[in-house]
Amino acid sequence: MNIVFFSHYFPPEGNAPASRTFEHAVRWVAAGHRVTVITCAPNVPDGRIYEGYANRLWPQREIVEGIDVIRVWTCVRANPGKFVLILNYLSYMISSLLAYLFLVRRPHIVVATCPQFFCGWAGVIASWMKWTPLVLEVRDIWPESIIAVGAMRRGLFMRVLELLEKWMYKSATHIVTVGGGYRENILSKVNAHDRLSVVTNGVDPENFRPAFKSDSFQEKWQLDDRFICSYVGTVGLAHGLDVVIRAAKRLKNASRDDIAFLIVGEGARRRELEDLARENDVSDHIIFTGRLDRSAIPTVLANSDCCLVHLAGKDLFGSVIPSKIFETMAMCRPIIMAVKGQAREIVMAADAGTPMEPDSDAELAEIVVRMADNPKTTDQLGCSGRDFVIKHFNRNDLAQDFLDLLIAVAAGVKPKIIEKESWMANRMAPISSCSDAGTAV
Repeated sequence: MNIVFFSHYFPPEGNAPASRTFEHAVRWVAAGHRVTVITCAPNVPDGRIYEGYANRLWPQREIVEGIDVIRVWTCVRANPGKFVLILNYLSYMISSLLAYLFLVRRPHIVVATCPQFFCGWAGVIASWMKWTPLVLEVRDIWPESIIAVGAMRRGLFMRVLELLEKWMYKSATHIVTVGGGYRENILSKVNAHDRLSVVTNGVDPENFRPAFKSDSFQEKWQLDDRFICSYVGTVGLAHGLDVVIRAAKRLKNASRDDIAFLIVGEGARRRELEDLARENDVSDHIIFTGRLDRSAIPTVLANSDCCLVHLAGKDLFGSVIPSKIFETMAMCRPIIMAVKGQAREIVMAADAGTPMEPDSDAELAEIVVRMADNPKTTDQLGCSGRDFVIKHFNRNDLAQDFLDLLIAVAAGVKPKIIEKESWMANRMAPISSCSDAGTAV
């Protein structure tokens, strides 16, 4: 089968959409299928083209582990504002469709992944161009999420986007979401019960395994054997990481110099947060690494005593299931879970973390102090998640589920609707074991 995948993000970018697309595609290639990914030159999150790549008008082609990757020109600027981001999204849609029209033979199926709204529309138009069924993968609810983080106000433009959103859903042959919350949101807008499935994010348990701390990593970032609470991911508007600054201030006032936060990632608010840390005199309690290569994330997790998963306290974010929870559980690290909804239910069902009210610096400070003062209990909490994710969120199984769905849609057969994730249908008792812990990083 010939699959064309529209994705604005792709490795070496290390965000969740890029990783999910790559990890699915590489498994589909291994199963004997041809996969072409149409993407752009890597530049996320700060709008700077990665070393070794170029943003050229003529598409560039490369083979990445058997995947045919076409990189198209987009409007890219360092630290882009809202207007440049919109141009970036629109330019990707236009460039990717031109590449699809002239460089790609008619596929059996087209897949397009959001959250980048216009990437979804690239898939819709591509399906019209060559009369091909479309599977739309929804990873975020646009334009609601734009309003939720305060990036744009509700007005005429947003109402137009909402109409385009519904039209996009109606145009897809089948829709795949990454969680039940997204599914319910879409069903509240369009009647798609018979063509909407859930294929969650997951983790490759071979790439994310329990490991010892690394002396070289500890020395590089001057962690000094402190209790480290790490945040790994985009440092953006939606993530509400001011809470870390305020919690660090509480720790400093309590003379808890044995505890520090590690913020790993890049984004629109990183510089602002660094300035806030200096202004509040907590730079000694917060370490900013900037963007690290995706391959370094297992080492980061291994050197973390716990991990913070946080989104600002907006109702819409209750439908989000951050993929980092699966990687963190696979590494046997305990989670401070400051995202409500299904994501929290997953972590609690695995007995792999402790809940926190979003935006509550007092609660964050109290939790990290409690964890630091009770290391055996904290380690036990971390050990409860790995077996859970291997059983219910194994990337190999999820990629196969997605592939089975694509084969059915491409053949014109109504696929089996995947409505509930396995962890909900058959909740397992938490298992407290890290039998393969101790692998050196």
